[in-house]
Amino acid sequence: MNRNPARMTRRTALRLLGAGALGAGGMTGLLGAAIAARHTGMKSGMHRIKGTVIIDGAPAAVGQEIKPGQTVVTGPDSEAIYVIGKDAFLQRENSEFGLAQGTGVAVLRYITGKVLSVFGKGRKRLETPTATIGIRGTACYIEAAGEETYFCLCYGLASVTPKDRPNARRWVRTKHHESPFLIGSGKSGPAFRRTKVENHTDDELVMLEELVGRVPPFVGKGYTSY
Repeated sequence: MNRNPARMTRRTALRLLGAGALGAGGMTGLLGAAIAARHTGMKSGMHRIKGTVIIDGAPAAVGQEIKPGQTVVTGPDSEAIYVIGKDAFLQRENSEFGLAQGTGVAVLRYITGKVLSVFGKGRKRLETPTATIGIRGTACYIEAAGEETYFCLCYGLASVTPKDRPNARRWVRTKHHESPFLIGSGKSGPAFRRTKVENHTDDELVMLEELVGRVPPFVGKGYTSY
């Protein structure tokens, strides 16, 4: 039987709200705003701004489109939530993220900082200081720095290639945060180091997927929320 994704998400939201699972950090309001935004027709563009958010050197505005070649920068104690096509992003404080110009495979640049992303169908290439990540319709959390990248494939399939060791490419498939790891730079240490799930939640994934009319694959399967 086919299920309506919007209705399924709303039922899930009500269950999480009733359990108090979305109360911390204003997630109740964010999920409600995501549902409202979809029903009022707001799709691509900036959905939420907290603190200082800059696009190409100018203050960002709610509703503003993010286009290829542009860069989004968040300041201290700041946050941005936005949609680009079929993809949605939660960019945390002190982070810089950009869309590369060009044709063919979409290229997303995780320059520095922390970004949670959910993606629709289609090939994309994620560039961090230490790795190139190829994905097809999935979700991930990245913390990018010059010497190390934290990568959690929340669900889906990805190929991960360390920039200084291209022969160490790894394929990763997960259903629910099973394999977070660090991708290092420099040839003296291991290319990959296992770690734990950090700094992103299932509730945030539910909210981001709602913005683009989807439901995370773990919803309704008795998951333990991160």
